Amino acid sequence: MALTYHYHPLASFCWKALIALYENDTPFETVLVDPADEQSRAAFLKLSPLGKMPVLHDDGRNRTIPESSIIIEYLGRHYPGATRFLPEDPDLDLQTRLRDRFYDLYVHDPMQRVVADRLRPADRKDSYGVEQEKTKLRNAYAIIEREMASNHWAMGDDFTLADCAAAPALFYANKVEPFGEAHGHVAQYLGRLMQRPSFARVVEEAQPYFRLFPQEP
Repeated sequence: MALTYHYHPLASFCWKALIALYENDTPFETVLVDPADEQSRAAFLKLSPLGKMPVLHDDGRNRTIPESSIIIEYLGRHYPGATRFLPEDPDLDLQTRLRDRFYDLYVHDPMQRVVADRLRPADRKDSYGVEQEKTKLRNAYAIIEREMASNHWAMGDDFTLADCAAAPALFYANKVEPFGEAHGHVAQYLGRLMQRPSFARVVEEAQPYFRLFPQEP
């Protein structure tokens, strides 16, 4: 087996699949993609023409797998370990996928749009659009708050694909739109995720790169 993970240590969607790799101690090698470096960017575009990270390459099966959710499912199918990311029960499987999409579309995506606005030149910033995205985050927090009032992980007792999605989404979302006192269960859930060894390792490895994270003007 020779798995190679193409990623950037600060990129939130890269964190999502990296958690899954660490969860089951899956052997793999890494290639750090630097979009600011012409050679690094060109090499990655040959592998992934859309230029989106992360990408997993499996030499043994001669497969290149994009998209974090698909990478996690691929790992579970071909390189399984103690943590099962999708339940065997078809109804629970569907619910897990739904929660994965929820965190990607309604937490991860608006968070990234706020961060992207911080990187724009001063005359191109969109304060109205940013507030719209923050409203989406607050609405998502309210839903998570209700769910996590009785859940330990996103799907209950078992750590799944949904938690891999939730961890980076909530970590960064809390930086751009803090949870606040009204979302105590959301904060506690993030706290549990932070204590999970796989996610704790991801965050620790990203520490040298946090200086690159754009702060609010």
